[in-house]
Amino acid sequence: MKILSDKKNLQVLHEDNHLIVINKRVGDIVQGDKTGDQPLSDVVKEYIKDKYNKPGEVYLGVVHRLDRPTTGIVVFAKTSKALTRLNEMFKNRETKKTYWAVVKNAPEQSEAVLEHYLKRNTKNNTSKAHSKEVTESKLAILDYKIVYKLTNYTVLEVNLHTGRHHQIRSQLTAIGCPIKGDLKYGFNRSNPDGGIHLHARKLAFIHPVAKTEILIIAPLPNEATWNNIKI
Repeated sequence: MKILSDKKNLQVLHEDNHLIVINKRVGDIVQGDKTGDQPLSDVVKEYIKDKYNKPGEVYLGVVHRLDRPTTGIVVFAKTSKALTRLNEMFKNRETKKTYWAVVKNAPEQSEAVLEHYLKRNTKNNTSKAHSKEVTESKLAILDYKIVYKLTNYTVLEVNLHTGRHHQIRSQLTAIGCPIKGDLKYGFNRSNPDGGIHLHARKLAFIHPVAKTEILIIAPLPNEATWNNIKI
């Protein structure tokens, strides 16, 4: 078993009685999979158990996931009531997700809405973006704008309007802007840490129990390219 994050270096962005929000690192898996690597959900359970000296099993619900090579905001529910309501909110797109992506080429337009039809290939776990509807494809919509220019790269802020498999990765590749390190979607070399420069930067939603407005902003990873962004 490969252990990546642990409870000592866990970056907690928000915590209350009903939920806990973590800034995920490159390589962490949110939930257990066939690799057998320790998932982030187990690390968070250990953190809660130790912090509150809880006997027995800790309840923790996985609300949503991020791809293993990406970083940023992941929300977990600490109560079943919160999990049920958060699941509905994510399903009904009552949350506002904003990502930052470092891309190889600057897009032709400084900001735009992208609409594609994504078809998933389960054999190689990718999605291909088509300009027109094809068999078994799903409509994918996002908007982006340029937020920063680096010497060799461009930083985009991306808002999702739909939630499709590998949506940002495939749609940005479709306009000639593959994400740094993303070999699967056309970038020419991998990153040393095996990750890609896609970061779940902001999440806005109504608290599932308290009904207050929550805005989470995840600090950028401590990594050379991200560190060159002076914002």
